[in-house]
Amino acid sequence: MRARTDSDPQDDIHDGPQAGTTATTEAADAAEHADTAADTAADTAADTADGADEEHGVEDARRARWTAIGTGALLTLAGLAASLLRLTGSAPAFVPAAYALGAAVCGLAALLGSRGRTRRALWLLIAGVMVMAIGDQAD
Repeated sequence: MRARTDSDPQDDIHDGPQAGTTATTEAADAAEHADTAADTAADTAADTADGADEEHGVEDARRARWTAIGTGALLTLAGLAASLLRLTGSAPAFVPAAYALGAAVCGLAALLGSRGRTRRALWLLIAGVMVMAIGDQAD
């Protein structure tokens, strides 16, 4: 065994101020690596989730737009046809006007649906059909 003295150069290397700095640097590097790995894993999970939501969300949004357009156009045509049929009959003037107004509201719903406002379009479709139903009940 060899005894070390204060003048031993090995003491400066192992026990000196750089030894603490090296240990601190290694700890900081390990913590930074762990943070980077955690951030990368979190980013990857978020990207995967966002990608799945975006892909599924775009398809659902497109389907909702086409549904709003189709339903609005169909109800508009049905309301106009009913308005013309009631206009030629002996029904009060309120009845064909209600059908025509309901058809106009459904047409507006189809327009809003084509622009991506599908929730508003849904509520307008409901309101248009209700106006037509009120006109039908008045007959």
